[in-house]
Amino acid sequence: MPDGPGLPPLTDQNGPGPLKGITGAGQTIVIVDSFGSPTIAHDLATFDSTLGVPRPPSFKVIQPAGKVSKFHGSNSNRVGWAQETTLDVEWAHVMAPGASIVLAETPTSENEGTTGFPQIVTAEKYVLRHKLGQVISQSFAATEQTFPSQAALLNLRSAYQLAAKDHVTVLAATGDEGATSYRYNMQDLYTSRAVSWPATDPLVTAVGGTQLDLRASGARRKADVAWSDSGGGRSIVFRRPSYQYSVRKITGRRRGVPDISMDASCASSVAVYGSFAGAGGWNAICGTSVATPLFAGIVALADQVARHPLGLIDPAIYQIAIRRDRGIVDIRKGNNTARFYQNGKRYTVPGFAAREGYDLVSGVGTIDAAYFVPELARLAG
Repeated sequence: MPDGPGLPPLTDQNGPGPLKGITGAGQTIVIVDSFGSPTIAHDLATFDSTLGVPRPPSFKVIQPAGKVSKFHGSNSNRVGWAQETTLDVEWAHVMAPGASIVLAETPTSENEGTTGFPQIVTAEKYVLRHKLGQVISQSFAATEQTFPSQAALLNLRSAYQLAAKDHVTVLAATGDEGATSYRYNMQDLYTSRAVSWPATDPLVTAVGGTQLDLRASGARRKADVAWSDSGGGRSIVFRRPSYQYSVRKITGRRRGVPDISMDASCASSVAVYGSFAGAGGWNAICGTSVATPLFAGIVALADQVARHPLGLIDPAIYQIAIRRDRGIVDIRKGNNTARFYQNGKRYTVPGFAAREGYDLVSGVGTIDAAYFVPELARLAG
């Protein structure tokens, strides 16, 4: 269980004055998860009171794709999704404590391929049509190769197309298997490079992972490095979008992921609190499932600064990198080569190394929020 003082606000105590009082006020972050958690309202309140974070102005749970069945703690899949939901809600809230939160729960598990995605699309289109939020955070991913066909994947894009039209920012995690990803059975890994959708969608911001080395005070001992399990690579479905023209030497003609990275390493995990059966109270959690809600909170801060929703932010991210503005912090160490045993055999899937500028493990790098937030607000939307 965490102890010590509450988390410091993101103000000019740790950066320049323009972020003083910027908490995400007036914005709403939408979290989308299969099943959700039966105790999320109580758990968020406990998390906030323990860490000294103010409660969100509003917290709503909706089930627009159908009623979620009763929770059973003996079902490991349900426990896993409840843990994921808890992480997403609590840490998006930490980053933007003044923002409201809408949790959209779906009644079918998102696994691989098309499983669960039709219900997710239904839920997200409901959110968009009813204008329930400015940022959508998705901490789930399906390997591109697991879809029955490219057409099957492309037919699921309607929510992102609507989000782009309505100026809503959509984020997705790049996954936690390094340069490869899971097969349809969700147990075996591909033995060659693979990346996952929806992170690869050009209408989505792909969030990868870094590893932090911090003192107890939160100050860095060393510069961040790329997390070794951060998903990254080139899409086999989508061609390089125009906003990645500046990094074409790295991506080639394909959509490259990630776009940007936040903390994800198990060596710099975050604490979450859950009281549902199987939760165990306080736990440490890691993965790009951490990085994505963290960045959702950052986008909510930028929305507040801009005084309007920013929509698709990818062009602005690459523009900030081209300009070498202070908001982007380059990641120059680490790689996502995947090494694993499977069916009695050891495999190595060569990954990508962090380097100066853009790379296929950390994207353009990570952020210095005190500078990145006003830069993003100025250039996006």
